[in-house]
Amino acid sequence: MKFLKWVKHRIAHKLEHVSFKSIKKTFKEHGLALVVIIIVWEIVEDILFPVLFFGLGKFVHPVFYSGIPVAWVLCLHWLAVPLIWRWWIKIANKKEKEDEQIS
Repeated sequence: MKFLKWVKHRIAHKLEHVSFKSIKKTFKEHGLALVVIIIVWEIVEDILFPVLFFGLGKFVHPVFYSGIPVAWVLCLHWLAVPLIWRWWIKIANKKEKEDEQIS
């Protein structure tokens, strides 16, 4: 029973990140770039990872099928989103500096 409560909490936590209220708040505080990063990461985490595990389970070894529910329950946005955000800020600042030098 404890496990089901935990799974329910994790799924609710994932859905909270893509709620309209959360997206609107993030947009106001940090702009469109972070909103896009968060939404794209959630798509990768919740759709592409399970598809990858399905393919690995079908063509490599059936043990990879166990990764499908793990990808839905395990949240990695706490690590991935800040790293991608840092990378974006570095690239955006680099482009601005190059544009200033050209002018």
